[in-house]
Amino acid sequence: MREAIPRNVETYVTQKGEDVFHAWVDGLSDMRAQVLIDKTIAKIRLGNFGDYKSVGEGVQEVRLDYGPGYRVYFAEHGATLVILLCGGTKKRQEKDIAQAKRFWTEWKARILK
Repeated sequence: MREAIPRNVETYVTQKGEDVFHAWVDGLSDMRAQVLIDKTIAKIRLGNFGDYKSVGEGVQEVRLDYGPGYRVYFAEHGATLVILLCGGTKKRQEKDIAQAKRFWTEWKARILK
């Protein structure tokens, strides 16, 4: 079990300046889903990751038991920084995981220069 250490949460921003995670959340027509995602992020800030698992290459997936099976993809840098990479649903899971891995690789390349 993971220790509940408070985390700083940031979102991945592409080199073109796009905040992919917030664009996804803001584009959801289901307001309840937006609230649940916001609550999930608030819990992550407190160190409670809920129902999550590794999907490989340093990327984690938080599963929300609501609607079409919303997913939040993130990675951790150090002990206290969480980077929200993107989000999606169970239906698009493979594509979303591939995108999250690509974003994580790009983030590390830019930050760790």
